Amino acid sequence: MNSFWQHFSTTLQTVSLRYFLFAGTVWLVWYVLLKKKISFKKIQLRFPNSKDYRREIFYSVITMIIFALVPAFILGTPVRQYTFFYKDIHQYGMLWFWAAFPLMFLVHDTYFYWTHRLMHHPALFKTFHLLHHKSTNPSPWAAYAFYPTEAVVEAGIFIVFVFIMPITFWHLFFFFLFMIVYNVYGHLGWEIYPKGFNKHWLGRWINTSVNHNQHHQHFKGNYGLYFLWWDRWMGTLRNDYDLKFEEVKNRLPHLKTV
Repeated sequence: MNSFWQHFSTTLQTVSLRYFLFAGTVWLVWYVLLKKKISFKKIQLRFPNSKDYRREIFYSVITMIIFALVPAFILGTPVRQYTFFYKDIHQYGMLWFWAAFPLMFLVHDTYFYWTHRLMHHPALFKTFHLLHHKSTNPSPWAAYAFYPTEAVVEAGIFIVFVFIMPITFWHLFFFFLFMIVYNVYGHLGWEIYPKGFNKHWLGRWINTSVNHNQHHQHFKGNYGLYFLWWDRWMGTLRNDYDLKFEEVKNRLPHLKTV
């Protein structure tokens, strides 16, 4: 049990530090320091209220506890012996060490798309996903604002990783670091990719803040995480995505927020 609680404590500290560092810093810059100067570029020309921020942070704290419990149970108990988790990065060679990263993104993106769509089923939506969609105009604090039921589903990708591929601490450390950064960007409320990115040969396959903001606002379509190929292949990309992206990037400073 000592190993379990050690893993839990260490993981909770890491996850919490990342969330409050990245979500907090971004919120402070975009929503406080630069608010008046850049508000005309906000995807939705209004701001969440303090009640929204409190709800997002409260449920994110619960999510982070769950995100720490799952790895602790897998790696801090005898369950670990049944995983592909390994310590020496040379054990499977450096080629695999580096190749594992893009594979992890492909696996997670696929996992997220299909579990996300499943949680939008009427039979599951209220139990799993409704809380996250209370942020119809999300802020960076919404990155982890899930019901505990959804948090368990989201944490499931950790289980998938350690049971299907050889993976080290460093794979998990850097992957989940990038994940929270991109998650905060997805809920930012502003688009930081350049004008025309949505139609670029590469950019048309990359998920954007505009894309995910539309999902929060309209509830349907745009289910992807890092990429847009599942949305494009399955016909779930919103028809007005390109128009919205271009409208946001072409805005002039005379527009005011509410």
